[in-house]
Amino acid sequence: MSSNASLLLKNVRLIDAGQNRDEKNLDIFLRDGKVAEIGSSLNLPADQVFDLNGAWVMPGAIDLHVHLREPGFEHKETILSGAEAAVAGGFTSIACMANTNPVNDSAAITRFILEQAASAPAKVLPVAAISKGMAGQELVEMGDLAAAGAAAFSDDGKTVANSKLLRHALEYASIFNKPLLCHCQDNDLFAGGVIHEGMISAAHGLAGIPTLAEDVDIARTIMLAEYLKVGVHICHLSTATGVRLVRSAKARGVKVTAEATPHHLFLDERAVVDLAYSEDLDEHVRPQQLRYNTATKMSPPLRAAEDVTALREGLADGTIDAIATDHAPHEATEKAVEYELAPFGVVGLETAVALGLRLVTEKVLTPLTLAARLSLAPAAILGLDDRGSLTIGKAADLMIIDPQREWVVDPGKFRSKAGNTPFAGWRLPGRVVKTIVDGRIVFNL
Repeated sequence: MSSNASLLLKNVRLIDAGQNRDEKNLDIFLRDGKVAEIGSSLNLPADQVFDLNGAWVMPGAIDLHVHLREPGFEHKETILSGAEAAVAGGFTSIACMANTNPVNDSAAITRFILEQAASAPAKVLPVAAISKGMAGQELVEMGDLAAAGAAAFSDDGKTVANSKLLRHALEYASIFNKPLLCHCQDNDLFAGGVIHEGMISAAHGLAGIPTLAEDVDIARTIMLAEYLKVGVHICHLSTATGVRLVRSAKARGVKVTAEATPHHLFLDERAVVDLAYSEDLDEHVRPQQLRYNTATKMSPPLRAAEDVTALREGLADGTIDAIATDHAPHEATEKAVEYELAPFGVVGLETAVALGLRLVTEKVLTPLTLAARLSLAPAAILGLDDRGSLTIGKAADLMIIDPQREWVVDPGKFRSKAGNTPFAGWRLPGRVVKTIVDGRIVFNL
């Protein structure tokens, strides 16, 4: 179906935070890649008509934080395979981080990513590095990168430890109206750690990463943004203190936004030594290794149960603006080593929306707040005025969800090249069955 074709979706439940609209028995007409009309009993000629029998229609999810690995690490993921995973999970736009090889610190690399993404089913938004080579020593040419198509700037995976450099980065990013996405971590406090410093690390002799390693740098980053009166975004918030710091900053009027990942919203440190501690895993895809499973190793690490509670509260009350996956694919043999030697990171594009639906069933979020955290807020943070809502005239980027379609997470069926998920075997309540980008069906279950 071409982008100038028309599509009529009949009998849907529209859930759109941008319009504060949660209504049943609606029809949506898409034409020329845009939302053309929304109403009841629409009788319009269309190239394709689907009666969706009450299925949910939400704006396409927008992921602020993915690692697509190309260029340089195509054995882990490519732009195409990552985009295919994205649309299979309901994501229509994905912002890909700069820690490739070479690092995305030049206009040439940004343009290469956009060229590779031209044939991808999802919209790919390159995030350029803050510092050259992500070495934290010299600022990139932000103007050139913004002109080439960089959607944001981040040294994610590393922290800009030099506060003067971070100050200049915040100032320049605001000039070019691009968000700075900050991986907040005190490198010296973090160094050598593999899991959260707490009950499990002490009992099992694994080097711990204290919450202080994250909290100290969140405080520094917020203080810089407050002093400069510019915006900043905090990546993958994982601690209760971090939530309090962001909440307090917002109350003072600081332009700070934050994201949390599904793994930090559902799992705590106990998963490292018992991956089934909170779930009755499906036996057909139950991981062979439950203890010290390297699919539980990520940065920041899985925290304590009280941190998970604080994150959920922050997500519900809007302290945390967005759900982002931090999709970090690794080749299977890289993770099939001793826990201490395994790389940090898990995949998340194909499970995040379904886990969000579980947050709805658990009464953490409403359907409208889920749409806000997955679509509306990420679009606002990235300055994407043409998406994040299904208002008439905006891009026809949307996902169709069957809320009753229970399924079991099986990494062997992922579109991603990688299967390093801590959610293998989980039964999830609802699934994306179609994804539409610019009016074209790009995923159909």
